[in-house]
Amino acid sequence: MSEFDLLRLDGVTRRFAGHAALADLNLDIRRHEFIALLGPSGCGKSTALNCLAGLLPLSGGSIWLDERRLDTLPPERRGFGMVFQNYALFPHLSVRRNIAFGLQMRRLPREEIRRRTDEAIRLVRLDEHAAKLPGQLSGGQQQRVAIARAVVVSPSLVLMDEPLSNLDAKLRLEMRTEIRRLHQRLGLTTVYVTHDQEEALSLADRLVVLRDGRVQQIGTPEELHTRPANPHVADFMGFRNLLRARARAEHVAGDQVRIRIEDQTFSGTAMSPVNPGDDIIAAARPEDLTPAEDGLRCVVEVVEYQGREMAVEARTGGGLLLHLRTTARLAPEDPIGLTFKNLLIYKAT
Repeated sequence: MSEFDLLRLDGVTRRFAGHAALADLNLDIRRHEFIALLGPSGCGKSTALNCLAGLLPLSGGSIWLDERRLDTLPPERRGFGMVFQNYALFPHLSVRRNIAFGLQMRRLPREEIRRRTDEAIRLVRLDEHAAKLPGQLSGGQQQRVAIARAVVVSPSLVLMDEPLSNLDAKLRLEMRTEIRRLHQRLGLTTVYVTHDQEEALSLADRLVVLRDGRVQQIGTPEELHTRPANPHVADFMGFRNLLRARARAEHVAGDQVRIRIEDQTFSGTAMSPVNPGDDIIAAARPEDLTPAEDGLRCVVEVVEYQGREMAVEARTGGGLLLHLRTTARLAPEDPIGLTFKNLLIYKAT
């Protein structure tokens, strides 16, 4: 693997027919880091990955590997490995030959190809399946072949484009662990595209949240989970309750804000400067709503059993729909009072 200290994306922009699918992306990626590009469909995350890979030319900006400029190089000269959403395996080649293909293209000695292919097969635990064709493998096994093919060439960077989206829930969990294990064991540098915030939180050292082609926040999983930079990030990171209110003058003190929701007053923490009288958005996770006799009066509408907890939708007398998770045994049409354990307050824009 060719070592580097820093991969730098400097103002990377990609336009399609005058529309900026990716606008002014600035990002430093350190060696051995696991970076997740996260956001809804159409946010620019796959565009960013394809620009990195060289599959899309830049409309603006540049990409640097230490002091070497990369965006002027074709994909095959960048030295990156890539794992695609659809695996992109050769159906007529065995597992072994699929994995060895990149090494053969580099015209390495036959003995080195055999040794490195054997190591990669053992690494992804496919020893018993090495002679099989991709069509004879499960989805999870095919994904392991794709990963082995990407890492066997000792790339400076591994790019993964939603590699788990075609797997069922159980396999996704297993492969998440496998990808993290390989990243740590091989000392890889990885850029990983996903729309699944739980997947990103569990895998990445840092997350880059994108919306409409622009960066909304870059930070560690803990930073994004606990302190989303704006309501868009909060919404994507699981704050399903986004409530509009107006900050009252006597209720703003530093970063502590008191807001009124219907007939109840609640406290929250301002995540951006809030002035008296500002229109605001209050964000809360479902798990941060708790039943309380003197809380906001609601009527339960929907209850979903989810093992230890219930996912509940309840509506206030004023028509506000709230989402909560609770161990309380509730049923549709039950009256309930709700309060908030943790409210984040943002100035509405």
